[in-house]
Amino acid sequence: MNIAIIGGGAAGFFSAINAKENHPHAQVVIFEKTQKTLSKVKVSGGGRCNVTNGTTSVNELHKAYPRGGKKLKKAFTEFNTLDTINWFESRGVPLYTQDDNRVFPKSNNSQSIVDCLFSEIKKLSIELKTGASIGKIVKEEDQLKIFFKDENKTPQLFNKIIIATGGSPKKEGLKWLEELGHKIENPVPSLFTFNIPNQPITKLMGLVAEPTTVTIQGTKLKSAGPLLITHWGMSGPAILKLSAFGARLLNDKNYDFNVQVNWINEPNNEKISDQINQIIKSNPKKLIANIKPFNLPERLWNYLIERSQLPGNKKWGELGNKGINKLINLLSNDIYNVKGKTTFKEEFVTCGGVSLESVSLSNMESKVCKNLYFSGEVLDIDAITGGYNFQAAWTTGFIAGKLNSNS
Repeated sequence: MNIAIIGGGAAGFFSAINAKENHPHAQVVIFEKTQKTLSKVKVSGGGRCNVTNGTTSVNELHKAYPRGGKKLKKAFTEFNTLDTINWFESRGVPLYTQDDNRVFPKSNNSQSIVDCLFSEIKKLSIELKTGASIGKIVKEEDQLKIFFKDENKTPQLFNKIIIATGGSPKKEGLKWLEELGHKIENPVPSLFTFNIPNQPITKLMGLVAEPTTVTIQGTKLKSAGPLLITHWGMSGPAILKLSAFGARLLNDKNYDFNVQVNWINEPNNEKISDQINQIIKSNPKKLIANIKPFNLPERLWNYLIERSQLPGNKKWGELGNKGINKLINLLSNDIYNVKGKTTFKEEFVTCGGVSLESVSLSNMESKVCKNLYFSGEVLDIDAITGGYNFQAAWTTGFIAGKLNSNS
């Protein structure tokens, strides 16, 4: 049996390894269009590779996927986060779980993961061909023929093909799969940070406020967690989660919308009012600037005082109802206009791709093209940050690698 894997990223390598382990006598080859393989693995997690997440409950796990989560529930029972951890550790890569549940190699170096995957394909005699860009796939009876963009390369016949090309930024990049009869969901960016141009808040760059609640004004989109202020606007888990769940909606708004920030993650204004009144009662003669409510970072508190247009040398006892209301409003509902987005580090993630309607998720086989399978982000599956996107690649790659046909 001849098996081709198209794409030399995490999902491609994992599919190839599993295909060869399940079919030891098969010839397995990985085709990668660039000269680089596993480039996303290399840069993930700031070069440490956030290989999976420590969440072990499938019910919790699937909630991290704005698209594809519910449909992946069964797949996660076949290969979950613990399976990923065991897979790498049994191959000599010890991992550890951070407090935020993200899982990294103990070496804190993504090269450990890259080396492990390379060592596996070498051990299993899986061929790797770089600079091999695919033009199209044509059905030939029970086989599939790959035509390369470089016409000097002879077309090749395969019994099975797994597509693991990753997310495509534009629909045209998936046209060759659409031509085979697959439904394509229009790709739009997911996981991005918010640009807030020419706003004084950017002078707080590097500051992390936690916990916060962030809402997109006029929508039901809401997210809680740490918020990082950057020199261009806002980032951090709360913002990235919002960008993932709002990927389509925010794209429709052309990335021009208002974001509401609750700096203290307290939805009840009465509780905020009580704490402020408590401070006034206990410290009427102290300056507002000198007592920070809700343990806010000092720079953030000074900025909010400035934003409220209250003089910093005002005493708590002199605030009055108007001043109290201003502070409550800023703490619980501070509004910023977002204009544009910035890609989150080098971790380019798309929402969209091959529609899950075109794929049988029990074995990752195409419903319209027999013996063609999918794994990874080429599918309309994406997740929030925290190792979940890699987990989807390992899970779908594991299942696709079984090459169980529907017929």
